[in-house]
Order: sequence, then C-alpha cells, then structure tokens
Amino acid sequence: MSVVLEKVTKVFEDPQRPGGVVTAVDDMSLVVKAGELVTLLGPSGCGKTTALRIVAGFESPTAGRVLMDGQDVTHQPPHGRNSAMVFQSYAIFPHLTVAQNVAFGLEMRGIPRDHIASRVRSILELVELSGLEHRSPEQLSGGQQQRVALARAIITEPRVLLFDEPLSNLDAKLREQMRGEVRKLQRRLGITSIYVTHDQAEAMALSDRIVVMEGGRVQQVGTPLEIYARPANRFVADFIGRVNFLEGQVKAIAPDGLTIDVRGRSLEIPFQPGGVQAGEAVVVVVRPETIRLAPAAGVGAASGPFTGIIRRATYLGPTAEYEIDWEGNTLLAVSYSPLEHGLFPEGTLVAFDFPAGTIHILPNSRQPLSFHLGVGGI
Repeated sequence: MSVVLEKVTKVFEDPQRPGGVVTAVDDMSLVVKAGELVTLLGPSGCGKTTALRIVAGFESPTAGRVLMDGQDVTHQPPHGRNSAMVFQSYAIFPHLTVAQNVAFGLEMRGIPRDHIASRVRSILELVELSGLEHRSPEQLSGGQQQRVALARAIITEPRVLLFDEPLSNLDAKLREQMRGEVRKLQRRLGITSIYVTHDQAEAMALSDRIVVMEGGRVQQVGTPLEIYARPANRFVADFIGRVNFLEGQVKAIAPDGLTIDVRGRSLEIPFQPGGVQAGEAVVVVVRPETIRLAPAAGVGAASGPFTGIIRRATYLGPTAEYEIDWEGNTLLAVSYSPLEHGLFPEGTLVAFDFPAGTIHILPNSRQPLSFHLGVGGI
C-alpha cells in the first residue's frame, strides 16, 4: 500500500501564549511507495511524530490530505486504515502472557480460536520468541518486549506499519541489534513502513529513504547516501553525521564541474549545484573521514596539500579523531585503522588534503560564511 501526504499542515494552540498557535507540521508533501521503509528524521520538536500520528489517524490535519493506495483516509479513524503502530513504550499489557498479548488484535476481530493459536505460533517463530508463549512481560528483557510489540502489530497483517521511536528505550548494543532485526523483518514481509527517529545512525541503517525535518518542514528527501553525500542545505549537512564547513569562492564554471578557490588553492569539483555563479561565495562541505593526513615534511608548495597542527588526538579503537589547527581555525579529521597506520601525536605538523570528488558545494546562505566544526554525530 502506498501512503501519500498532500500539503499536510497541523496547527496546535500554544500553551505558552494565550491565543497563540504552534505549527507542528507545515505544508508537508510526501509519497511512500508500496513496500518501502521511509524514516522521518529530525531533532525533538521538528514535527516528525505529529506527521506519523496524522498518518495513523490519531491526529487530524488542519489542512491537507492523507491517501492510502489512492483512497482519501484523512478523516477515517485509526481502525479503518489497515495500519498498525509500534510505540516507544511497547504498550504491551502487563497482565497478559506473551501469547495473549500477540493474540489480542485477532481476538478483537472475532477470529476463530484455532486460527488464532496457529497464527500466534507462526508469528512468535518469525520474531524468534518461540517457547516464551506463557511468560509475562515482566519476565522478558527489553529486546524481547519489543519483539512482542512487533509481533502484536504484524499479526493482524496490516498494509502499513508505523514505528514511533520503538528502540529508544533500549541500551546502545541492543538497539543496534534490534534495528537490524526490524529491517530484516520489514523486508521479509514487504510491509510499507514509516519510521520515526531522532537517531541518525538508526535512520541510515534502516531506511530506503530518509525525510529530514526541521521546524515542521521537510528539508530533504533522499536515500541515506544522497542525504549524507549531497545534503540540500547547511542544516541537513550538520545534522547528518559530522562535518566541516569551509569558505570557498567559485572561480570558473564548466559543463563538467566547478573550479573552487579555498584559501588560495584551486579545487576541481566534478559536479555543479544549481544556481551557483562565477565569483559567488559558497559553502564547501567536507566530511571528516575524507580528509587524508600525512607527515608535513617537504610540503608547502602552493599546489600541494594544506598544513596544520594536531591540537587534539583521540584514539577510539577502529578510528582516531584529530582536531587540526588550520591557521587559527579548527578542522575535524577521522583516520581509520590507526593500529595499521599509527597515531599522530598532539603538536605534530601534518599535511592534509581531501579528494575533490568527495566535496559538496552549497550556495551561499546569505549569512557570513565561517569555518564550523559540526557537532551532529552518527
């Protein structure tokens, strides 16, 4: 089943200002294709959960429409939409066993008992809970409780599955394991799914496409690779992963790319964003892991690498992170396999460069450009 949001807006009364309003979702349009898993990603208060609740039928939009397989369901109640929700709090009944929790939705539909028992056994096997049918929720781990919530959602064979930050209550290691299981299960069943999270790594690992939201508005829609490598604006670039923003200026434009000046160094960029003109100041987006470091001995020519001083070195096992003082500005670099390549001590003069093909250019945002060490992480 496809899900379509057409110019959906949701306005609430502002409890902090009598007579004031808050626009939680602002003119949002989105198409989720059949069988696709799309993640709504953004910081707290960006409107992602409100948008999900509108799809589920728990909230009515102030304006706009929701369609499922071309049918307008904007004013249909939740039980009329053939969808199921997996909540952050699991929302399983503490007084029922695992099997009773999973069977609940079928019992409400009046399904015969023998069919229910067969379906429960099948679904519990699918989510790897066989043998735990008679346990109470308090006897389960957090990951097992989440599997019960998943089983209860999918046993009714919904055509749309909705996830409201379902893994946020789990510890980091279990959360990583469960997101893989959620993705495997969704692909196996082929259920159209919309997933809400504020966790960038979760969104990158799970999604066919990611919808990045801020202030109730959609900032960018794309695959994880598109969102990370070609962010639409500074907010997306800074929110997804870690990033360095550099000052640049367009020197020349050719059909196959741009020539950008960065600190007196010309860089050939093999792609061209729309709306950029020669002579214009631009934002140069450089991901830390694309910066290549080397000893600085023998460098210094105008066409050679840049140089800087390691001000902070942090060893993290599979990676090492460096803060580089580049003529009074700070860059973040990430080096992989430090066991193989060794560590640069703090105070070391290093040469650094970045492949032009990994650079992304953003048009000037009409604000003064400056170096900025992005703090968003994945």
